[in-house]
Amino acid sequence: MKSSRKSDIPDDTAALPAEADTAPALHDGKPAPFSNKDYEKALRKLHVELVKMQEWAVHKGLKVCIVFEGRDGAGKGGTIKALTERVSPRIFRVVALPAPTEREKTQMYLQRYLPHLPAAGEVVIFDRSWYNRAGVERVMGFCTDEQAEKFLDAVPLVEQAIVNSGVILLKYWLEVSPDEQTSRLKSRIHDGRKIWKLSPMDLKSYARWYDYSRARDAMFAATDTSFAPWYVAPSDTKKKVRLNIISHILAQVPYKEVPRDRIVLPKRQKRGGYRESAHPFKVIPQRY
Repeated sequence: MKSSRKSDIPDDTAALPAEADTAPALHDGKPAPFSNKDYEKALRKLHVELVKMQEWAVHKGLKVCIVFEGRDGAGKGGTIKALTERVSPRIFRVVALPAPTEREKTQMYLQRYLPHLPAAGEVVIFDRSWYNRAGVERVMGFCTDEQAEKFLDAVPLVEQAIVNSGVILLKYWLEVSPDEQTSRLKSRIHDGRKIWKLSPMDLKSYARWYDYSRARDAMFAATDTSFAPWYVAPSDTKKKVRLNIISHILAQVPYKEVPRDRIVLPKRQKRGGYRESAHPFKVIPQRY
């Protein structure tokens, strides 16, 4: 059955202007100074709480799924790194799927994402997700408007089933301003550590700012539900968005500190006749 929702994506491609009229409430505005010392201090406290949440998730069998979406350069990768750097990768699992295979293209669109949903005691983080269909695929012509509309009609039903199964589903949209996006993408051009983040597709999508805005708005209108709402995180200031999102996650997932026995290192065994090996170990050069 064909969707009755009118398409929000035009056929023409608009170049990105120097300044966009995006609602200012979605952006940081002029960022206040935030020192590395203050950031590291705040992040350390949040990391301690994330470890407590991790242990409680294992203890109680919680299932947590966190979706990160946003334009290129919005800060998804840095936020995910800050979120996961002090927890167990066996419990906090990051999913970043490549382009679908020819076989996957013949499946129900959401099918390849479902096996990655969390089991008890797991926190799964999607670095981009099934919402690719509502964003990049729609804007860049990898799906038809009809396919995008059918997806928007269906996804709330799937997410309702996910939530009904006991999964805590959190969806974050990182909102970057056009000027800040420009600055970040330019920095990738000249930084050998970041050049891999800038693909030909990124350059094409950069020019279609308002097409992405329309796609985002249509996505929010169809999928910002009471049981799986979208949380918008202004991301022009990298340090602040990381702290704000981690703090928000901790507020959304109920947890307590799991009691621990007092930890004391045991005595090491005696040498018992052991002799150091005479094997010619290949030790790496000590250049630092």
